[in-house]
Amino acid sequence: MIQKFFLNVGRKTLSFLEEFGQISLLLIRILKFFPRIIKNRKLLFVQMEHIGVNSMPLVIIIAAFTGAVAAWQAAYQLKGVAPLSFLGTATSKAIITELGPVLTAIVIAGRVGASIAAELGSMKVTEQIDALETMGISPIRYLAMPRFFAAIFMMPVLIVFANIIAVWGAFFISNYFIGVSFDVFFESVRQSFYFGDLIFGMIKGVVFGGMTSLVGCHIGFKTEGGAEGVGNSTIRSFVLSSALILILDYLLWTLIF
Repeated sequence: MIQKFFLNVGRKTLSFLEEFGQISLLLIRILKFFPRIIKNRKLLFVQMEHIGVNSMPLVIIIAAFTGAVAAWQAAYQLKGVAPLSFLGTATSKAIITELGPVLTAIVIAGRVGASIAAELGSMKVTEQIDALETMGISPIRYLAMPRFFAAIFMMPVLIVFANIIAVWGAFFISNYFIGVSFDVFFESVRQSFYFGDLIFGMIKGVVFGGMTSLVGCHIGFKTEGGAEGVGNSTIRSFVLSSALILILDYLLWTLIF
């Protein structure tokens, strides 16, 4: 039984290393096409609209309620410990450095990462990708490269919008339900705001967006088994991307701070 356990651990480890290598090779192949991004700008703009503009309503809803919950939680934590004039500091710090980037990335992983895996997986099982290769069109250039760079470009923009909406959501709760005035709340935000915190959140967005699109493309290209395989790829893309977002979030905090 112990031997079987170690055999399973070994197989899982080798499978993980193999998949990690495949994703790394896919990233290298995508980066090789970067000089052609201007020539393929139409493909890029389509994906930027899909990833950025079309995701905006969902991001706004999530951000507004994130800010609201952050305000209630901060008020509860500050009760009896510090004056509520620190509410703007507590909520804005948490939103800009952590909640905004991470929750926005998870939303994008569910909406965009899964859709990339489903779309490319459907093309794979219906042999459309093979048809592209037959016509001399690189699937990496035509399919993966625009999605990868569109995610990198649009994720920081979405995070900035999410931060703004979340801070205003926190202010709404603070003002109408807790009694913190506009001047007190935003003066607290201003005193604790550091431009480096915003840049750090945008760096997270670049990493999370690139990783989500890369995982979606990799899983989509490897899809097998018809409609059932496409469904499994969609679920696997979202689960893997969400887990990696949290892991990378921890690693970024560790490396930078």
